[in-house]
Amino acid sequence: MRMTLRQLAVFVAVAQEGTVTRASDAVRLTQSAASMALSDLEDGLGSPLFDRQGKRLQLNDLGRYLLPQALEILGRCEAFEQAAKGELQGIDLRLGATLTISDYLIPDLMANFLLQQPQAHLQLQVGNTRQIIEAVSQFQLDLALIEGSCHLPQLQCIHWQDDELAVCCAPSHPLAQLQRKLSIDDFKDVEWILREEGSGTREVFDHAILQDLPDANIRLTLGHNEAILKIVAGGIGIACISKLAIAPLAEKNQVVILDTPFWQLTRPLFMLVHRQKYQGPGLKAFMQFCEDQVKKEA
Repeated sequence: MRMTLRQLAVFVAVAQEGTVTRASDAVRLTQSAASMALSDLEDGLGSPLFDRQGKRLQLNDLGRYLLPQALEILGRCEAFEQAAKGELQGIDLRLGATLTISDYLIPDLMANFLLQQPQAHLQLQVGNTRQIIEAVSQFQLDLALIEGSCHLPQLQCIHWQDDELAVCCAPSHPLAQLQRKLSIDDFKDVEWILREEGSGTREVFDHAILQDLPDANIRLTLGHNEAILKIVAGGIGIACISKLAIAPLAEKNQVVILDTPFWQLTRPLFMLVHRQKYQGPGLKAFMQFCEDQVKKEA
């Protein structure tokens, strides 16, 4: 077999980008050179690695099986080359984060990491839990920080820290005006402004609240915490959202947190990595940094 590292790099790039055109940009080759490298690799293996759907290339079963091994080979070769040159291995990570984490936790995390590792290069992709899980499972991300749960056996879910959600509304809302302890019955006729299905925040609502309020009036679903809070602060409905998001508006008395001890709204946050992902020194350093930052804050 006479496969080359360039062919493996093109294979990985096509798997991650979905088209030869975008892959050629990622590996700094012309489109024709990238296409030829992929063709030569498949010819050498005696089998295609992708299903062709127009210009889109989708990994077939063999491609999915070989992708983790190709990533590990390339990662180890990069480490080998840098060690031979007497260089420290560069840190170039593709990170993912769900919305609450991306807005309130990961900016400081990335900034502090770059202060310690000024040569590092970090890229961040943001989405809801379902989207980020899919990206990690397709090796499009090296590591992700998520709010929701993940049950895919090929992904490793590492508990990172906990986050607490709360139910909030405008100070003028009728529930905020009650001069007594609230009960579940008080929430039967309210309108909810919630995150979309597939988000970790919505998952907590569905598990903790919807089972007590199966007929809950979900008036509006939105994909961003800030949009939800602006609507709620304007006097429309109530929300169930992370206290990290609520805090800035609560400090200005634009929203108030309702006391709901009958609902368990604490959720774990996870680091998510593919079990077959080669964990080079850079990835291990960032994962350890995430854990150390939580210990400092404890």
